[in-house]
Amino acid sequence: MPVSENNNTSQQQNPSTNLLHTSLSENIYTIKEALGNSNDVIIREITLNKLNNQSIALINIDGISDKNVITDFILEDLMLEIDNGPDNKVTNINDYIKKQCLAVGGAKDIVDFTAFFASILNGETVIVLDGQSVAIATDTKSAKDRAVTEPQTESVIRGPRESFTETLRTNTALIRRKIKSPDLWIKSRIIGDVTQTDVVVMYINGIANDKIVQEVLDRLDNIVIDGVLETGYIEDFIQDSKFSLFPMIYNTERPDVVAAELLEGKIAILVDGTPLVLTVPVIFTSFLQAAEDYYQNWIISSLIRLLRFFGICLALVMPSLYVAITTFHQEMLPTAMLISIASQREGVPFPAVVEALIMEIAFEILREAGLRMPRTIGPAVSIVGTLVIGQAAVEAGVVSAVMVIIVALTAICSFLFPSYGLSNTIRVLRFPLMILAAMFGLFGVMFGIMIIILHLCSLRSFGVPYMSPFGPLIIKDQKDAMILFPRRDLRTRPRLFSQKNKVREQRYHAEKKRN
Repeated sequence: MPVSENNNTSQQQNPSTNLLHTSLSENIYTIKEALGNSNDVIIREITLNKLNNQSIALINIDGISDKNVITDFILEDLMLEIDNGPDNKVTNINDYIKKQCLAVGGAKDIVDFTAFFASILNGETVIVLDGQSVAIATDTKSAKDRAVTEPQTESVIRGPRESFTETLRTNTALIRRKIKSPDLWIKSRIIGDVTQTDVVVMYINGIANDKIVQEVLDRLDNIVIDGVLETGYIEDFIQDSKFSLFPMIYNTERPDVVAAELLEGKIAILVDGTPLVLTVPVIFTSFLQAAEDYYQNWIISSLIRLLRFFGICLALVMPSLYVAITTFHQEMLPTAMLISIASQREGVPFPAVVEALIMEIAFEILREAGLRMPRTIGPAVSIVGTLVIGQAAVEAGVVSAVMVIIVALTAICSFLFPSYGLSNTIRVLRFPLMILAAMFGLFGVMFGIMIIILHLCSLRSFGVPYMSPFGPLIIKDQKDAMILFPRRDLRTRPRLFSQKNKVREQRYHAEKKRN
């Protein structure tokens, strides 16, 4: 179909949304203009003498395309065709180059500038032919990648020692190594008007709930943003209850954790350029379960889980309980302890709540400083700073020794959680509970806890109640909640995640029925 003069003008003004020219020089000029004559755009023009003096250009981006692949499998093959190619016997040069000249995989046709720029900016090399309005894109992505290393934030004593990297295809391959099933399906999306970030949704067909899968895809399709640099961008757009302090989406850097989540019927979201993978839906107990729980004796794992639940209670309410008891309910303490605490606080000029706030804020500052400092000196500075400041504060009479013990024990309990996101939530909630304790004593603490529980019960993640299997109460799912039953007893998947394939050992049950 001929292009009108107005259309040609529009194409020059906005080339990234229009068809390629038939003239090679016009295409090269348009590409250079659109990319601002950037010096990392490599344009190699050659002439195929044996193919009717056909002029072509190889265009790629330096640094994200593999030079060796371009030289050995594209340029060399095309040069050989110049010497040995059949003279005047090629009727369709485009098809001849794709089928006879290229030794690389993934050759595809490009007809417009939108697909052209998407290809070269993704590491591909595009062959543009003179007299042809169709170009050829070949897969020449650079293989440079960070090695698969041990997880940094989710370390375990027993279990796989591999973590995700920043390369999307490496991450999908790590998951496929765990789940060698054709039912592991992948749906791809490109999100970000400027960054054009590759986003992948993985789930096991036949196990995952189709409605939840479709809901995830719909929420991803509705994202309108100029750039996606990390999973946090995606998380903010697709999560439920955006104003809740509690994490509504689980993230992990361990392939074995993602594989286990997929086997339960959950859905994984992978973003190119980040080593963290999101899984949905999520429930509260997921943040208190570690991968190592399933790799060791179930009795030990159950005791450790109970310890984590006890730790979250201490980390949340211990400072507020201290403030409430020392301010309003001294009669609850044994006489000897009450006298000891009173003697320690005799020279402290601040009330208990101010004392607690000073120590909590000081510790949070030291912890944040330890995270942001260089890795070689960060831990040393945070530990030494905590010891020095705590000892100096007690000797100066600013805080009491028991307050230092309370804050230190609270901080240690906050490190029991396998998920760092839940730890941040508990750190923030401690402060309003301390304020309520200073105003109303234990009644204020209980009121704050009730508000938190009611809020948790009101949350949903992609339609799944956040406090499942406690609210609503699901008896079968209690086998993998606060305590862990033996693996042979975990025969059913969580009821709210998988509606179609609820039984894990289908072969076992089939043989049992036959017998």
